[in-house]
Amino acid sequence: MKVITIKQPFASLIAEGIKEYEFRTWKTKFRGEILIHAGKSIDKKAMQKFEKYNLDYPTGCIIAKVNLTDCIKIDDEARKMLKEKNSLVYSSIIKHTEWNGYGFKIENAKKIEPIFLNGKLSLWDYDYK
Repeated sequence: MKVITIKQPFASLIAEGIKEYEFRTWKTKFRGEILIHAGKSIDKKAMQKFEKYNLDYPTGCIIAKVNLTDCIKIDDEARKMLKEKNSLVYSSIIKHTEWNGYGFKIENAKKIEPIFLNGKLSLWDYDYK
């Protein structure tokens, strides 16, 4: 199964269904189930920003299974949509109008028992049963 490694607190926000888009500089044609791996690095500023959600933030482990259903170009229209969805969660993308990347649409997040292992770049494979 495909896996994507994401920094905390963003991995937990996705696992909880709060964050519906993950952002990358590259696009993907992949659609289907993927696993969310919480990387070992933490964005400390973002952790403070999302304190109100009162979540657990495990690191170095797979924490959720989701469906990657779309990949959109981040432009002014996408920023407007993201602002309407959740201006707090997507504030860094909304503010950085010069950033031209992609948003991976994530749906049906389901938390799983953590599987501890090292992450990798891009989409990577893990034998999940």
